[in-house]
Amino acid sequence: METRVPVLKGVSYFLGHVPDMICHGSKPSREIAKDPDLFATIAKHRRSYRDAVEYPPDQVFIGNMSPDELAHASVPWHQHPLKGSSSTGPFGEIMSQEDFYGIMKICDEFKLLHFEESFLHDVASRLGQHPLLGEEDLKKLGKGSPIAEIESRVKGGYAVPMYVDGDRLVGCCLGAMEEDANLDPDILLENLSSRASGVMALRFLTSKAGKAVDVDYLLGCGEEAVGDRYNRGGGNMAKAIGELAGCGRATGSDVKAFCCAPVHAIVLAASLVSSGIFKNVVVVAGGSLAKIGMKFQGHLRHDMPILEDTLAGMAIWITEDDGVSPVIRLDSIGKQEIKSGSSQQAILEKLVVEPLDRLGMKLTDIDKYATEMHNPELTEPQGSGNVPRTNYRIIGSFAVLRGEINKEGLDRFVEEHGMPGFSPTQGHIASAAPVLGHSLKAMRDGEMKNTMFLAKGSLFLGRMTQLSDGLSFLLEKNGRQKAEMAK
Repeated sequence: METRVPVLKGVSYFLGHVPDMICHGSKPSREIAKDPDLFATIAKHRRSYRDAVEYPPDQVFIGNMSPDELAHASVPWHQHPLKGSSSTGPFGEIMSQEDFYGIMKICDEFKLLHFEESFLHDVASRLGQHPLLGEEDLKKLGKGSPIAEIESRVKGGYAVPMYVDGDRLVGCCLGAMEEDANLDPDILLENLSSRASGVMALRFLTSKAGKAVDVDYLLGCGEEAVGDRYNRGGGNMAKAIGELAGCGRATGSDVKAFCCAPVHAIVLAASLVSSGIFKNVVVVAGGSLAKIGMKFQGHLRHDMPILEDTLAGMAIWITEDDGVSPVIRLDSIGKQEIKSGSSQQAILEKLVVEPLDRLGMKLTDIDKYATEMHNPELTEPQGSGNVPRTNYRIIGSFAVLRGEINKEGLDRFVEEHGMPGFSPTQGHIASAAPVLGHSLKAMRDGEMKNTMFLAKGSLFLGRMTQLSDGLSFLLEKNGRQKAEMAK
């Protein structure tokens, strides 16, 4: 079978701004159960939709601003909004909470979501103007339910309330089977929000990069373990997302590897294309509701708005070499082996140093490193540090040890080869993938030659092993077009 060169054809992202879903995040919901007064406190620290749209890291996420521009923006970012920013960009969009509720309802195959009639009517009128939605989508919204009926369901206990404006009840999510904890309303709300954010990312991708019917295979890399009591985590979120994005000719499956899943999925997608088994493979993921508001306590202590209030989605199209799109070099794969150590230094040596040695490249030959791109304004208030900067300094320390730079050049290495974190802290979303769109654009425009993508995963969270995980690959500017023009 002929070997084909896999390339990155297109990338899209989605942000659903959901400040009233913070109370359903795993950490906030547990703390509210201990102290019900926290619900009102959290509501007072909500961001407005316009705040989210004008927030510099969110503008980087959808492609209206580059990471290098963010590095020179005034800080703290949440106090220096980009006034007049658009909610849409070259990579995707930022959607309001009310409209995102509507998308979730469109994704609701089993009538789990119930929204109040007038609220749903208003949502339908706005979504009717959305370029990625059609008449069949709007029909799925239905007519809504009386508010008294929604209140009764919530009081009954087997329904999760859904709010706007802090405490205004507009809907609820029902459970599917009281005897099955995997189908409880809070779990199904997580699954629906993940599907909805993934659907919007995939629809944006197919509106820009190619036809949905051309997709052969979908690889889901989200964090939701969709299933029931007999098959927890059985999936298949990839096909559930593809179903509502017009990918009728595709099949697919889910890849589970904690935060490392997207890079695993990209490498697997590139391998499927290279082997000739499938021509067009799309990696897709929705956001993780459980991780909304994880660091809210730190934000409250610093009297900040709670910035962990967006559900992210992403979609990545990988296909055969077209002579233009960046190449995924399958000879560059770095992997943290089972026998590898779990220190950060040991992981990065496996993911960065060893692959580059194999290719005969120096650490300074890489234009940019894309690592865990957690937004430090979300993590530092809670004491979690600046994750990207820490990783870049470790990579730079290897360059010092190898004599590629001197010790005094470490900060410059971080500045030149790194970038500020700008991603929501939903681990699989933050792990390198948000940089794909920026690298794709820069390489097509001739402004960058390569980016190394690396992700790490915490396998010990499953209480089955103490191991960590890691995988990396090199994305490189396509040289075929230039070479053919020179003939």
